[in-house]
Amino acid sequence: MRVVKALIILSVVALLVLLAYGFWTDPRLIPSPLVGGPAPDFTLTLLDGEEFRLRDLKGQPVVVNFWASWCYPSCWNEAPRLEATWQRYKDQGLMLIGIVYQDTENNARDFIEKHGKTYPNGLDVKSRIAIEYGVFGIPETFFVDQEGKVAHKHIGEIDMETLVAETEGLLTKPEAQK
Repeated sequence: MRVVKALIILSVVALLVLLAYGFWTDPRLIPSPLVGGPAPDFTLTLLDGEEFRLRDLKGQPVVVNFWASWCYPSCWNEAPRLEATWQRYKDQGLMLIGIVYQDTENNARDFIEKHGKTYPNGLDVKSRIAIEYGVFGIPETFFVDQEGKVAHKHIGEIDMETLVAETEGLLTKPEAQK
């Protein structure tokens, strides 16, 4: 009987240690196997009916942002920052694409209108693109360089400083200056 009690106590302590580790670990510190490798290619039907293909943008830096209207407050907070980044850098060759994750078209359209998003956005039907990118929570933002490689992955709400730094890093690469 003492052995059983000891095993139960040991199991509970191990579980508590595991939970504590999870609570104190910053998920943004989890490395992505995509960084440094090729960005998964995808084709996305945009909300305006056009078709977007990542492979068509080889030689151009791309920011890929996964978001949803129900993602409050993070997606709501970062929406104006993403739009400001798009307005600031689109004439320098940056493409920004919004991928709507597990949301309805009507909710996405309402969100886009409410937040004044003008960059392309499309629904990730059946979350296939999110699965390819290893998205486990939104928002998540990927920075893809001119060679089509993932240069950086940001998990969670992105601040303006990170957006600017990562975007300018993409735009100042030698390939971007051709």
